[in-house]
Amino acid sequence: MCLAVPGQIVERLDDGLAKVDFTGVRRNVSVVFTPDAEPGDWVLVHVGFALAQIDEDEARATLELLGEAIAAELDASRPDPSNKLQLAGEAP
Repeated sequence: MCLAVPGQIVERLDDGLAKVDFTGVRRNVSVVFTPDAEPGDWVLVHVGFALAQIDEDEARATLELLGEAIAAELDASRPDPSNKLQLAGEAP
């Protein structure tokens, strides 16, 4: 499965790059596929490439969905304290 993550362009750099903010984490990203993207614009980034410009509402909705998916995955990976394994020889 491939995943593109929304980020907001903070600064245009040389050589087709931009500094992009991903909820506090900043990375240099290629903007060769989104040459019109400017600081303040939101882009979808996959493996270091901004593949598309999106509006702020779509970016925030996507970030919210990603947060919910991560929270659900974390909840599913926590052991259930009510589901105790019995050791051999222990009474139920």
